[in-house]
Amino acid sequence: MTKWMTMAAGLVLAAGTAFADPVEGVWKTQAGDDGNYAHVTISTCGAKICGVLGKGFNASGAEIASENIGRKMIWDMSADGGGKYSGGKIWAPDRDKTYKSKMTLSGNALEVKGCVLGICRGQVWTRVN
Repeated sequence: MTKWMTMAAGLVLAAGTAFADPVEGVWKTQAGDDGNYAHVTISTCGAKICGVLGKGFNASGAEIASENIGRKMIWDMSADGGGKYSGGKIWAPDRDKTYKSKMTLSGNALEVKGCVLGICRGQVWTRVN
């Protein structure tokens, strides 16, 4: 009986790790101060959520080269449940600033907010895939 209980517990734990967080995927940012926007790939990084700049685009929608491609934009974000995430940081390429951040997921929209020294800004990102 103990052997079966151990196997059942192992299967439950393995199944839990197989499910992706709903925020995982590729997200299109809103245009920054410079008119450029990006695709950010969000994934789990251990027990936290992180995001990496995947592609950059100019205001016309043409892909642009950037030394920031591959740079981490979101890190140390914790899933709070109910589509809410907090405790992380986000880097904004258009201002080259890092903000304390939180996110709220609602369907294919991700509201991202960040504050530094009492100055806050936010965007709504849309899911690419």
